[in-house]
Parts: sequence; C-alpha cells; structure tokens
Amino acid sequence: MPEMDWGPLWLTMQLAAVTVVVLLIVGTPLAWWLAFTRSRARTLIEAVVALPIVLPPTVLGFYLLVALGPNGPIGGTWKDLTGSALSFTFTGLVIASAFYSLPFVVQPLHGAFEAVGKKPLEAAWALGASKFDAFLTVASPMAIRGYLTAIVLGFAHTLGEFGVVLMVGGNIPGVTKVLSIAIYDHVEVLEYSQAHFLSGFLLIFSFLILLIVYTVNRRLPIHVS
Repeated sequence: MPEMDWGPLWLTMQLAAVTVVVLLIVGTPLAWWLAFTRSRARTLIEAVVALPIVLPPTVLGFYLLVALGPNGPIGGTWKDLTGSALSFTFTGLVIASAFYSLPFVVQPLHGAFEAVGKKPLEAAWALGASKFDAFLTVASPMAIRGYLTAIVLGFAHTLGEFGVVLMVGGNIPGVTKVLSIAIYDHVEVLEYSQAHFLSGFLLIFSFLILLIVYTVNRRLPIHVS
C-alpha cells in the first residue's frame, strides 16, 4: 500500500457529515413546503432546487465564489460581522457543498412527505397533537425511508464533488484540500498508485453505502398509506 496522507480523507468525511446535517435542517421544511403548498411559486422553487443537477459544477462554483467572496452579498456580510473572509475556508466549503448537494436531500424528502400525505397528520391533530408533535411522531417515522435516502445521497454526493470545491475552497492542505482534490494532485504529478488507492476507496465506499441503503429500504417495516 502506498504511503498516504490521510488528512484529505478526514477533511472530506467532516465536510460530508456537516453538509448533511445542515441540509437536513434546511431541507426538511423546504421539502415539506414543496410537498403540500399550492403556491404558484412552487414550480420556480423546484427548478431552483434541482438546478445543481444540470448545472456544470464549475459554473455553480464560480457564482458561489463571487457570492462568498469579500465583495459578494454573503461573503461581504460575513466579513462585516466576523472580520474574516468566507471563501477558501472550511465554512465557505460547507455553504458551497450545501448548495451543490441540495437536490439530493430535498427531492427524496419531498417524495416521502407526498407519499405520507396529510390524512395521518389530520388524524393526529384530531386526537389533540400539535402540528409539530404530529410531524415528529407521525410524519417523520413514516418518511424514514426518504430520510435514509436523503442522508446517504447527500453524503455520497458531497464526498465526490470537485469543481465546486476547487472554485470555492481552492487547494489548501488541512483546510480545504479534500479527497477529490488530492486525487487530482496525485494524477498531475503522475503518482498513479496513490490516485488509484484513493479513487478505489471512494468507489468501494460509494457502492457499499448505496448497497446498504437499498437493502435497508427493502427491509424497513414502514407502510405508508
């Protein structure tokens, strides 16, 4: 086995985990709203959420770099509040990754909430449960497959991102140098054995977590009606 620097692997795992947590917090109410709203803005919001699927990562990364930069609307506000820059930092990388992986979390949750429907919630409300209690104790358990799929897809998609990471985070060891950037670095200097080892790890890891989610999804005793 070639001598490896495990820093990018650890940083990538941290980035994927934090990004998924952020997306679950932001994506759950957004998916709920998309599932049940009758607003005319729904189609527009759905298109915005799905945009990272079809947009080249470098294009998305460029606009995120502008937005997170010291003169951008997000980066400028952050600098005024904290006195530090947002681009080329781990925090900036998390924000960019959240935008990039947004559809991979929101769309499974959206579909799961639509499948649950409002009838179980209305029954809980009729029994005296508050809307928040009904969501936690009725809707969320029934949508567990959607949550599992969202977590796995969000995590796996963040693991492999390259264009957005390179544009927003650059290549700073210990700060923004994630696994995909490390693979690119090894290929650039013809260290194919190291690149092969890291690429193989990503390939096997991604396959295994998808295998686990499909297996668990088939065996979960959840019946939605």
